[in-house]
Amino acid sequence: MLHAGTLAAMAAFPDRLQEFLEAVPAGLLRWAPPSWDGVPSESLTALEQICHVRDIEIDGYQLRFRRLLTEVDPLLPAIDGYALVRQRGYAQADAGEALAAFRAARLATLELLRGLGAEQLQRQGTFEDYGPVTLTGLVHYLCSHDQQHLSGLQWLLGKMQQA
Repeated sequence: MLHAGTLAAMAAFPDRLQEFLEAVPAGLLRWAPPSWDGVPSESLTALEQICHVRDIEIDGYQLRFRRLLTEVDPLLPAIDGYALVRQRGYAQADAGEALAAFRAARLATLELLRGLGAEQLQRQGTFEDYGPVTLTGLVHYLCSHDQQHLSGLQWLLGKMQQA
């Protein structure tokens, strides 16, 4: 069984993300500080952070979960988030659409996870740059990724106060 606190944090994350997005001053969704020194997440603008979590949810974690469930000891590749920023044109994205797509993806992730049994949760693979991982461990990494991006948005909000 998955940790209840982890699932609760994952379920609450889209609302926290929206709250922080709404806290970004008008006109600063695409703002970047002069230096990214000390940022606790990737060096991404507020808009890019929203697009990033959407794409990592869908193309990263959902795909990894499905592979763990259907393959024997799969290699789960890392994703170059900075390449996605360029390839998918995050700077031109619509924040509302990106957030809505992320919400839908997170609901699908939670639906998948809540339906898993103990044996499925212990299925194993190798997560590139992390090493051996169970499906349960991967869930914790996803929740950690969420927290990293909340921290990144808080950090950006702090920097915006100095802009």
